[in-house]
Amino acid sequence: MSTLVECVPNFSEGRDKSKVDAIVDAMKMDGVYLLDREMDADHNRCVITLVGEREAIQEAAIRGVGKAAELIDLNTHTGAHPRMGASDVVPFIPIDGVTIEDCVAMAKHVGAEIWKRYQIPVYLYESAATMPERQNLENIRRGQFEGIRAEIATNPARRPDFGEPRVHPTAGATVVGARKFLIAYNVFLNTPDVDIAKKIAKAVRFSSGGMRFVKGAGFLVRGLAQVSMNLTDFEQTPVHRVFELVKREAARYGVIPVSSEIVGLIPKKALEQAAEWFLQVENFDSSLILENRLAAVMGGKMAVGGLRAGVEPFVEQLSAPTPAPGGGSASAAAAAMAAGLAVMVASMSRGKKAYLQYETQLSAAIAQLTPVREQLKAAIDQDAEAFNAVMKAYKEARTADEKSGKALVETALKQATAVPLSVAESAYQVAQIAQALGPITNPNMKSDLTTAAALARAAITGALANVEINLSSLMDEAFAAEVRKRVSAIHS
Repeated sequence: MSTLVECVPNFSEGRDKSKVDAIVDAMKMDGVYLLDREMDADHNRCVITLVGEREAIQEAAIRGVGKAAELIDLNTHTGAHPRMGASDVVPFIPIDGVTIEDCVAMAKHVGAEIWKRYQIPVYLYESAATMPERQNLENIRRGQFEGIRAEIATNPARRPDFGEPRVHPTAGATVVGARKFLIAYNVFLNTPDVDIAKKIAKAVRFSSGGMRFVKGAGFLVRGLAQVSMNLTDFEQTPVHRVFELVKREAARYGVIPVSSEIVGLIPKKALEQAAEWFLQVENFDSSLILENRLAAVMGGKMAVGGLRAGVEPFVEQLSAPTPAPGGGSASAAAAAMAAGLAVMVASMSRGKKAYLQYETQLSAAIAQLTPVREQLKAAIDQDAEAFNAVMKAYKEARTADEKSGKALVETALKQATAVPLSVAESAYQVAQIAQALGPITNPNMKSDLTTAAALARAAITGALANVEINLSSLMDEAFAAEVRKRVSAIHS
């Protein structure tokens, strides 16, 4: 399964293109792709957006930090944006085939390597933070390079997570972390009065009583006051709501927004939300967008009239007079659908006013179910492949010596047992989470959770039937005993 991770390092250089080019070149390597680069002379900062495989993108980030340390001297650096390092912040964001926990492990590896290779102290933030007060970047960066340089050796609260309590003489310190997708969103006002931007930022950001998942500050950029914001969860606090609040607050001071900007990239879903909000389209959903519909149809995910085309090929394969795919694959598909329904129910309640008290539980459920759903989708093919491997092993055993032949079959049977056992355990987990969601989600979606639970139970029954039929042919009694122990845990 592919593992795609996004990394958005921010470097303290936004004026010298040759230096930024050199930093980007240092991060070029197989398996890593440059999606975007933004330079801002007023902030004197650049934002580089990379995506790549898990292993490759870690090394790319480390090399970028090293090159920045060669080229950037914070002793002479000036700019509107607060900074503490030549490589100021290096976040990892899960995209596909990885979890936020995986990104936390990546952040820790990268942090350790940065100190080891370049003697730059590293702090961990957001989901990778080692203490609650370090979850917020602004707490770590308070006082900027100069303030940290003065306190790092004497104030225990400023001690880095990796490295000795001393800043690099020119590259400062770096913050590395793991987080969800962040939108860097700035609104320009028709005034040079930066105090107004600061007052609006204070009203908007969560830390001073504003909107959840919003961080904000006021700067003077290109001769205009700018409300600079980071939106850390655009699905719960959408861009359009943030813009509307900035607009209303600006009106209190007799000014208006003249434009806004995105630094880096923005998910398509965020723009779709804004379009729905401002256009007030009735019964809007993303499939009404031409390009989305084309992509779905061309990718075989749906028919013009519905979802049938996405399901029909699999159903036809199940109907074919061949043993695979069979019950094991169908069980995995049922469990994946159960997980999908549970995620949908949790997502539609999360962020709603009536369920804010359950937000932590809903977010946790979504975080647990999402990787499980991906594993179950992969198991649809894995089960068929495991069965085919058993058939191949029996065939090859006919021409091999007795000992080798038995070993081939035993290995194949173990894999054919492991796949449905994993499906049954995952389906059991889905069923437990779906049951727990009942009291904390919209009661109008009860039928969806009922369906999820029924699909999960069917998946458990079908997967365990496949486990049992393979166990009867296994010779490894210790392996069989361990499998039966895990099966008993599901039944308990």
